[in-house]
Amino acid sequence: MSNIKATYNAKPFIKWVGGKGQLLSQLETLLPLDLYGEEFSYIEPFVGGGAMLFFMLQKFPNIRRVVINDINSNLTNAYCTIKEAPEELIYRLKHIEQKYLSIISEDKRKEFYIEMRRCFNEEQLTCIEKTALLLFLNRTCFNGLYRENARGKFNVPFGRYLSPTICNESVIYADSELLNRFNVQILNSDFKDIYKHIDAFGFNFIYFDPPYRPLTTTSSFNNYVKEGFNDDDQLKLANFCRQLSARDKVLWMLSNSDCSSKNPSDTFFEEIYRGFDIQRVYASRMVNAQANKRGKLTELLIRNYRSKAQKHISEAQLKIAL
Repeated sequence: MSNIKATYNAKPFIKWVGGKGQLLSQLETLLPLDLYGEEFSYIEPFVGGGAMLFFMLQKFPNIRRVVINDINSNLTNAYCTIKEAPEELIYRLKHIEQKYLSIISEDKRKEFYIEMRRCFNEEQLTCIEKTALLLFLNRTCFNGLYRENARGKFNVPFGRYLSPTICNESVIYADSELLNRFNVQILNSDFKDIYKHIDAFGFNFIYFDPPYRPLTTTSSFNNYVKEGFNDDDQLKLANFCRQLSARDKVLWMLSNSDCSSKNPSDTFFEEIYRGFDIQRVYASRMVNAQANKRGKLTELLIRNYRSKAQKHISEAQLKIAL
């Protein structure tokens, strides 16, 4: 196993719900052995904060093609901005940071935050201005959280941080360098649209990190963007994964919540992914507003290849399993 701390220089430029930074060492051990040989295309249909993306780009120099996607246009705009205009973004962020940190009063800082949030939601902004405000809000909002209301407006309240790092110049430059080195293609679409971007002749590895299914009926863990992601969407994703498994040279890994650990009778994922390899990994959830509801729990890691032999599960085997 590689030393992640020694090599992991580029990292997520934004905090995003369900980020995989803490799980990288576990995910690495479950990657297909095929990645360590031939060149391959890497695809992420739900890129989010990009922890897995930046890890993969640093871990595997033999990646020859990268496609990332997310339904959230503010997020994909940020990726494009960091790839194409890091200097301009840093200049803008430093200006906001200097202005914000010069404010001593917490009430005045809150007023400044609310005004920046209004601008982000209501003003016509350039891509650079939009990304700068997104990163500012992410660093200064409550719990470092991104959340939208039903109208697609960012609605997280003010967070009381004394000296937040608003402009992380080294991370922006490191991320930009990787996005350009691999000429990462950035899409803003439905996850199924990545199908036409699969390399028909070469080897493909796809990592799915969709909005997690709520562990209880009262939680809304996947409702952080206006589109949501309900059980019908989860089923569509599972069917899409079966469609991918019918193709040659397509391996995939998928993360989601372990609902049966909370409720043994809730075998939703075990049913819709029956026939695939299902592992459990340990993670810490830190997004809950109530500290006593945070902590370690298991998550599911589902793959269309086996743990030891790392063999691709054929469509014929899936039909037998079903």
